Amino acid sequence: MRLAVIGCGIGGMASATQLARDGHDVTVFETFERARPLGAGLLLQPTGLEALSQLGLRDEILARGAEIDGLKGHTPAGRLIMDLRYQFGRKGDIGIGIHRATLFDALYKAMTGEGVTLQTGREVTAITDPETPRLEVGGAVIDGFDAVIVSDGAHSNLRRQICPDARDPVYPWGAVWTIRPDTSGEWHDQRWLAQIYAGTRIMIGVLPAGENPVDPDGPNCVSFFWSLHTSRFDDWREAGFVPFYSDVDRYWPEAASLLDGLGSLESFAAAAYRDVRCPRWHDGKVILIGDAAHGASPQLGQGANMAICDGLALAAELKEQAPARAFVAYTGKRRPVLRYYSWMSWALTPVFQGDSDFLGSLRDLFFGLVCRLPGIRNLMTWTLVGRGRWFW
Repeated sequence: MRLAVIGCGIGGMASATQLARDGHDVTVFETFERARPLGAGLLLQPTGLEALSQLGLRDEILARGAEIDGLKGHTPAGRLIMDLRYQFGRKGDIGIGIHRATLFDALYKAMTGEGVTLQTGREVTAITDPETPRLEVGGAVIDGFDAVIVSDGAHSNLRRQICPDARDPVYPWGAVWTIRPDTSGEWHDQRWLAQIYAGTRIMIGVLPAGENPVDPDGPNCVSFFWSLHTSRFDDWREAGFVPFYSDVDRYWPEAASLLDGLGSLESFAAAAYRDVRCPRWHDGKVILIGDAAHGASPQLGQGANMAICDGLALAAELKEQAPARAFVAYTGKRRPVLRYYSWMSWALTPVFQGDSDFLGSLRDLFFGLVCRLPGIRNLMTWTLVGRGRWFW
């Protein structure tokens, strides 16, 4: 089949790679003049690693990323709030903290190595006639595709053309982040996604991310993030580095040391997230995958994992049957787990990022306790690692 993939992100590249291996003629359309990653570090869960194994990338990802044993969170006073270890779910499970550019590089090389055609600087502004898809690109019309896969992210411009009833409000809270060197190796030695919570208004995180693509011969890097209301992005940047550093140092001095030597906020980027709900993912021979179909907050660290799994699951169906039937089969298999994670992310977000003192106190009272209870902690860990489908 001749297939179009819109968006050269993680899900788009994963699907394009596997589809090309299966013998399809695949063209990827990317808006930017040069395909590039957006974002800092991310956490690959065991399910994502399993999918990357299918693409032959597991060893490279293990070598270039940082092994993570679980998630641990405290209050500034040291009270344990979160302690979820992968071993609570399945023996031998690990996560991998990785710079987004490193994962992008591995997927990009795999995709181009399979002969996928990449057209950059080609924004698809519309898709007409979903039964015989026609792409409007820069004033021209491109047709002849047997199916079109839309993987242009949570801020998709094409989502409502496939699903007019889609809802995608921006979460009130986002984050600012930067990549910093782990010069002492301390954070990588700890092998945790570490977080500090002060109510629901303050959340700071440090994720070991392995190799720094900007400085591959230098020390490993970490992804540092600070939760922030989206309405305060401009005020935060205008206030400058000094008050921000003081706030970080007040809540978490060890993490503040990562910012030593910066002096400005220039290296920080802001990220906002959407709660994407689509009653349907496909129309005719056009289908949404990844964040374009089910974007959520990053509370469960599932965005990249679900996008990769989406791409491979869809490729498996298109290997066996025509697009119309493949899309129905794909939806039936993927919707239960994706619905579960969409709702779980939505429910947990205000518990960690919000304005409610009550929810913050309730979280501090109960989460540390339930993380110590066998059975409940196992259920929580299975959700964390991406195996929540059975629970749904």
